[in-house]
Amino acid sequence: MPTDRLVHIVDEVPELEGVTDLTLVLVLDGFLDAGNAAAHAARHLADLHAGPGGPGPVVATFDVDQFHDYRARRPAMSFVRDHYEAYDAPRLAVRLLRDSGGTPYLLLHGPEPDNRWEAFARAVREVLERLNVTRVVAMGAVPMAVPHTRPIAITPHANRPELLLGTSPWRGELRIPSSAQSLLEVRLGEWGFDMLGFVAHIPHYLAQLDYPKAASVLLEQVELAGRLTVDLTELNELARERETEITRYLASNEEVGEVVNALEQQYDAFERAEDSGSSLLATDQPLPTGEEIGQQFEQFLAGLDAQDDSDPNDTNDFGRDA
Repeated sequence: MPTDRLVHIVDEVPELEGVTDLTLVLVLDGFLDAGNAAAHAARHLADLHAGPGGPGPVVATFDVDQFHDYRARRPAMSFVRDHYEAYDAPRLAVRLLRDSGGTPYLLLHGPEPDNRWEAFARAVREVLERLNVTRVVAMGAVPMAVPHTRPIAITPHANRPELLLGTSPWRGELRIPSSAQSLLEVRLGEWGFDMLGFVAHIPHYLAQLDYPKAASVLLEQVELAGRLTVDLTELNELARERETEITRYLASNEEVGEVVNALEQQYDAFERAEDSGSSLLATDQPLPTGEEIGQQFEQFLAGLDAQDDSDPNDTNDFGRDA
């Protein structure tokens, strides 16, 4: 099927006339986003430009019906007394935004295609060609056995080594499930388009909660890679509030605190081993087993739910993101 049936691009975008360096920020929801970090980062970018007409003009729209599995991911809608309304139709679109200094950039945000990934990649290629995009910068997040009390680690990746802004913590080859976003990076590299991205490492006991601290860290990387300036004030305030909530909860839940303490010891052992040039597989600090962590994670979320139920006047929404 021709790509013009999969994506509709605005014929003229006066705001981009004369622009010779244009970044497209990419976030596809539904996979590779522990703590909703990438989605939260994308919403923050859009909210910075929200106005009467929305977060920014749409310059390209993908035909979601060609990509979305509605039975697997059913959109929400409202039933009001005796009728249906307010259908939240999935939308995959490219918006034109501006950073804090007025520099234009694009944001492609929406649900990850459930099928036709190759066709989707070709459609994105058309957007890049028509709008003269210089680079694509992607965001993602994965759950890891790391404590929230240590700096958030980032895995950088790119389809050209010269684009990398940091060193990957991984050695050798990992076989992982693919995604539309990762396939797009491969295909764009084959077609001569630059694409790089960043994956934040999220504490797995927080993976199902909204974690704005990671969103802020990801956007700091986007600033560097995309040559943009982003106001992170509101996002950082949300991150501080969440950290306070986490600290307060852990202080009253000794068992979960023990898991975090074990992760801290393991993390520090890895850091010492790396600094000394020895093996990263430190053996003096055992990591909790997956079953132990899973049990503590279930107790963690259950405790948050119980905390919410016990005080209906409490405005703390820490447990409501799960």
